[in-house]
Amino acid sequence: MSSKPTQDDLDVIQVQLGRTPRDVHAISYRCPCGKPAVVATPPRLSDGTPFPTFYYATCPRLTGAISTLETTGMMAEMQDRLATDKDLADAYQSAHEQYEAARNELGMDVQEVKGITAGGMPDRVKCLHSLVAHSLSAGPGVNPLGDEALAALPKWWLSDPCKTDEEENK
Repeated sequence: MSSKPTQDDLDVIQVQLGRTPRDVHAISYRCPCGKPAVVATPPRLSDGTPFPTFYYATCPRLTGAISTLETTGMMAEMQDRLATDKDLADAYQSAHEQYEAARNELGMDVQEVKGITAGGMPDRVKCLHSLVAHSLSAGPGVNPLGDEALAALPKWWLSDPCKTDEEENK
C-alpha cells in the first residue's frame, strides 16, 4: 500500500541516499521498522529527465543485502532459466506489463520510457535491486524473479534497525 511521502519521510530518504531525494511520488514500501524502503518515482522528473525506474529502493540495509545477493551468481542463473522456462518467461512478461501499468497510472505519457521498465524486464535479468523493489511494492505473486530474490535475502531490518542520525544521537 503506497502512501504520499511526509516531510519526515523525505528527511529519512535524504539520510538513506546521502542526497536530496528527487521527485518522490509515493512511499511504495516501508521497512518493518516503519521507515521508507522503496519509493515510487514519476516517469519524468521535474527537470524533464525521463526516468523509467518507477520503484526505487532507498533503504541502505536493503540495498546492501541485495548487492551481496547479486554477487552470488543468482542473476545469471535466473537469466538461464528465463531462456528455457516458458512459464517463468510468461510470468516475467506479465510483471513487466504490471510495472508499466502501475507507472502509467500517474497519467504521464512519457514516450521515451514507453515499453521500458526496470531490472531487465521483460527478457533479461540485470538488476535485482529493481526486481526486489518491484516485488516489495506490488506484493507477492507479481514478479516471480523479484519474489525469488526477496526470499533469498536475509532479514535486513533485524540486525541493524534503521535509525536516522537524530535517533542514534538520543
